[in-house]
Amino acid sequence: MDVTGTCTSTARKKKLEDMGFHAHIFDANEPQHEVLDIMKFHSHLLISVPPVLGVGDPMLQHKELLKERLKDGNLQWLGYLSSTSVYGDSGGAWVDEEFPPSPTTELAKARIAAEEGWLRLACDVRVTAQIFRLGGIYGPGRSAVDTILKQEPLSKGQKMRFSRHYTSRIHVADICQALKASIQRPSPGNIYNVVDDDPATREQVFKFARNLVEKKWPGQLTSNNSAEEAKSLIPEGASRGEKRVSNKRVKTELGVRLLYPTYESGLRSIIERMENPFRQS
Repeated sequence: MDVTGTCTSTARKKKLEDMGFHAHIFDANEPQHEVLDIMKFHSHLLISVPPVLGVGDPMLQHKELLKERLKDGNLQWLGYLSSTSVYGDSGGAWVDEEFPPSPTTELAKARIAAEEGWLRLACDVRVTAQIFRLGGIYGPGRSAVDTILKQEPLSKGQKMRFSRHYTSRIHVADICQALKASIQRPSPGNIYNVVDDDPATREQVFKFARNLVEKKWPGQLTSNNSAEEAKSLIPEGASRGEKRVSNKRVKTELGVRLLYPTYESGLRSIIERMENPFRQS
């Protein structure tokens, strides 16, 4: 199987190549024709380029160019990675793929426009397309455990996220599972929520992560980048986007069995594989 990807920097290109992939540096605002030509020879295309405020989806600015490249190629399946932010605020109620999107931010509105744009483009070139609305992505090197271990003050964005009562998450390994399952069982135009079973508060997740670290390496933490610190700095009325996202469809239609159905199982798997970050070299 020949896998080719694009990235935005030389460092990322080298990392992908070290993993055994073909990689190309790519600017979605000014796409190089020679890179677009490569798409003709691949059967599956996954788009992970996020929308940009005031611009929208950078690639869809060039939709006629994309159609020209894809209409006579080998493409059979197109997947677009979107976000559960498109659902907006349901007051904490459960939402599924039939829930009418009601985005509350400009970026979330741009996500909806991008979803619709990619579905139309796929229809024009007669390709099966699916939308994957992802929860907050975490995994090795990018998790609450990693944030705790950095022992740095929380950023403004991190503090603001503590204001949410519920946040849906998904381990990167389970995203891969969902994508593979969709490739094996394509369903034109379908939308899938790719989230775990436990939409928990960020406060719960950070508390659990800190306890994992303190249990494995007792007495090593000095920083107080904790939920209590963040909560004390949240402006009144800052909460937004309250919802619990259902993953029933990805299980029933694609047969996905989550490797990490809760944040507890996901964070445990991450810390179990970690070497001691406090060891003196």
